[in-house]
Amino acid sequence: MKELSDTALNLVARRFKALSEPIRLQLVMAVMAGEKSVGELVELSGAHQANVSRHLHTLADAGLLKRRKEGLHVFYSIADSTIFDLCELVCGSVEDYLKTQVDAFG
Repeated sequence: MKELSDTALNLVARRFKALSEPIRLQLVMAVMAGEKSVGELVELSGAHQANVSRHLHTLADAGLLKRRKEGLHVFYSIADSTIFDLCELVCGSVEDYLKTQVDAFG
């Protein structure tokens, strides 16, 4: 892996930080299934609209989601398709880790 500048490291850290909240992961996973309106994401998450909007803004600022406005409605979709690979990689890694923990008690 090549060496990264301080600026690049900050950008990478910002992206990981954007994914560090469970509700943000829930929102990303919901949008991975297809574009969703803020209202749909509020309903799916069970969180308040202001809270969901704040988290969506963070994800969009990190370059993970993109927003589209249609009249009074705002829709979110995946902006960076590498999020699919990242989620598969991390979820698989967590699954493997949990299996080893279960096996240790088996």
